[in-house]
Amino acid sequence: MIAVRKLPVRYAPIVMPRVLSIVMTAVVSVISTLRSLGATPAFPATWPGAWALSWLIAFPILLVVLPMVRRIVAGLVAAPSQPGQ
Repeated sequence: MIAVRKLPVRYAPIVMPRVLSIVMTAVVSVISTLRSLGATPAFPATWPGAWALSWLIAFPILLVVLPMVRRIVAGLVAAPSQPGQ
């Protein structure tokens, strides 16, 4: 098995929104491009540009919005109970 080096935990605040934005923009851009073009021969050439543009917008927005979303979620969800309390 090949050992994979992991990034230090300090990179988590940038890695998580990056991975999330890649996955979400890929899914949404596939759906919207298929909806507008259909499953045509133009789809494979059109989708990467649509995805890249949506990712360029989504990633910086996630970096700004994610801390606010975490605070909102923390206000809506009960904290886990501590053992012994």
